[in-house]
Amino acid sequence: MDVHERPKLWKWIALSFQHLFAMFGSTILVPVLTGLSPSVTLMASGIGTIAYLIVTRGKVPAYLGSSFAFIVPIITVSQGGKHIGEALFGCLLVGIMYGVVALFVYRFGVKWLDYILPPVVIGSVVIVIGLALAGTAVDMASMKDVVQQMPRSAAEWQHLDGSIKNVDTEHGKITMHVYSLENFGVALATLGISIIASLFFRGFLNIIPILIGIIGGYIVAYFTGMVDFTAVQQAKWFDLPQFTVPTPSWKAALVILPVILAVLAEHIGHLVVTGTIMDRDLTKDPGLHRSLLGDGIATSIAALLGGPPTTTYGENIGVMAITRIFSVWVIGGAAVLAIGLSCVGKLAALIQTIPTPVMGGVSILLFGIIASAGLRMLIENRIDFNDRRNLVIAAVVLVIGIGGAVLRFADIHLELEGMALATVVGIVLNLVLPKQKEEKETYARVGAA
Repeated sequence: MDVHERPKLWKWIALSFQHLFAMFGSTILVPVLTGLSPSVTLMASGIGTIAYLIVTRGKVPAYLGSSFAFIVPIITVSQGGKHIGEALFGCLLVGIMYGVVALFVYRFGVKWLDYILPPVVIGSVVIVIGLALAGTAVDMASMKDVVQQMPRSAAEWQHLDGSIKNVDTEHGKITMHVYSLENFGVALATLGISIIASLFFRGFLNIIPILIGIIGGYIVAYFTGMVDFTAVQQAKWFDLPQFTVPTPSWKAALVILPVILAVLAEHIGHLVVTGTIMDRDLTKDPGLHRSLLGDGIATSIAALLGGPPTTTYGENIGVMAITRIFSVWVIGGAAVLAIGLSCVGKLAALIQTIPTPVMGGVSILLFGIIASAGLRMLIENRIDFNDRRNLVIAAVVLVIGIGGAVLRFADIHLELEGMALATVVGIVLNLVLPKQKEEKETYARVGAA
């Protein structure tokens, strides 16, 4: 079924639900991890997808869901939900920057991106995106908060198990962050179910291993007594999402905005893959600039409503590759379903009841997959690590990004850290380090083109 063909109603609904399920687990996971609203995120993904389809003239069947690349910077800026508005401001600027890049691509083509962001830089940065989250995933999987009486002596303080998260002197209570074997067991069960679904399930079920893992882990958590349905019972059936508006913060912008360098490569890659399975060049018709602009508009809409930046989803590309159904009507139908489900209050409350260890279990797999995708990018592009230049670039990017290095200028309130700093350093090293003669000639031809 080609792009503009529309299936019969019953088949249309079934195919749209398939795309909804394919993107649902990953799209919902990002707001759960970052403290944003899952309902707003679901609505924003639907509205953003429809906007994308309009901008690309209905020629690119792509669903836009939450981008994993922004998890770390959003968590860094929001600081446990205290500065969500500031994080959203950074996300809004990302959407605007997409538009700026789209203008450059429309005017100068795409070769300059290859010069600034070669595979050795992008691959290393993608690895950083995944591994920088490794500690977060393990913490979610194996730790829990326990409230207990405040110790009365120095000896009791010294023998506390875990780390102190909060001290309530008024009530004589402290909150300890401690290891939990029960939590880790649930997380491992969730991880195991996700792996089994990914490796051994076939057909439609093979496309939604994360969702299957969450459902399976949720059932395990229920029988261990971790699930409380009180909020679901109290929630309304119809309830509009609670929107959050951005709060201007240039510090947040400096942390979040550099991530666009990584997602640009992801966007281009997805567009090329989609065009390949459709047997047409989407970078020319409707054009990469339209696709980038559509993603930028979708990201801006999400930020203005209170959701994370969007990206074209590989999960949905996989669905199209299997079914050979490229209809934008089907993608649009999934977007409409997402918007409708975002207004179901009991669904939002049900999502909030998912225990942290369950999300920690799937996060171990997801964050590892992100890092592996970066490694695959290096392999597929045949990066030669016998070339010391490539070795130096990758080494510095990985250590700065995973180590959480910070570049801070207090006088001008400028701060770059972690993945953002690693991306900038990678670009600088790529531009200043001497290249081998053959590589110089290649870049010279690229610049001329």
